[in-house]
Amino acid sequence: MLKRKQKFALWGLLFISPWIVGFLWFQLYPLLLSFYYSLTDSGAVRMGKFVGIDNYVKIFTRDRDFWPSMRVTFIYALMAVPAKLIVAFLVALAMNRNSRVMNLYRTVYYLPSILGASVTISILWRFLFMREGVVNRVLGFFGIPAVDWLGNPDVAIYTISLLVVWQFGSSMVLFLAGLKQIPGELYDAAAVDGAGRLRTLFNVTLPLITPIIFFNLVMQTIGALQEFTAAFIITNGGPLKSTYLIGLKIYDEAFQDMDMGYASALSWVLFVVILLITLLIFRTAKSWVHYEDGGRA
Repeated sequence: MLKRKQKFALWGLLFISPWIVGFLWFQLYPLLLSFYYSLTDSGAVRMGKFVGIDNYVKIFTRDRDFWPSMRVTFIYALMAVPAKLIVAFLVALAMNRNSRVMNLYRTVYYLPSILGASVTISILWRFLFMREGVVNRVLGFFGIPAVDWLGNPDVAIYTISLLVVWQFGSSMVLFLAGLKQIPGELYDAAAVDGAGRLRTLFNVTLPLITPIIFFNLVMQTIGALQEFTAAFIITNGGPLKSTYLIGLKIYDEAFQDMDMGYASALSWVLFVVILLITLLIFRTAKSWVHYEDGGRA
């Protein structure tokens, strides 16, 4: 019997070995190596000497772009994440009905999530919102003055946030799955009690999908804090670094200034920030995330 269990264990290890090798080589090893680099003055093509925590001291005391880039990143996340979740939830509500063409609609609404993070779509977004772009031409047709979407420091961050909101498909699918699991008897009981649509939404629908809201909130927050493509392709951090996200700063330090050690230190600072924010969300979830079995997050 013992040998049989050992054989099963060996077969199990054999089947998961590709994942184990991939995790160790492509995730854990680079993670540990980046931490070592953060303690050195390594360049992109050379191994530097050990400098201890000098890179971290520089981040918090001498880097004039670090705090502004973190501020821009937080503003971006605070705008993009709630807007994306609200749009995804509203679309999921609209899609939550039985119809032969509904599957087609769901596919169409999910497509932006597949294409939205690509470089091609980011370039298209830049052409749409440039001063002589399609958006301003449409506004001009209605007599509305053109807006400098990408050249105005007060507006540019909102423009790149719209691209992320447009990629609501993945969150929408999760919301839709949660809505499908709500028993119809609860809506019937709410109707018997005289509850209207708005009251049913806040007293029945939203409480029952709080686990889905919680998951989407965590995943979208992590993604927003790591955003790079939109800021790099559409505005390149401008104008006046109003869209200079921390992800773009890490890229510039690593591949423009060729300071891999300092870029690694910035990456670890961002990792800690994301970890703390995620833990904070988990901590607050105890008061608003509810499960069917009566448990809480």
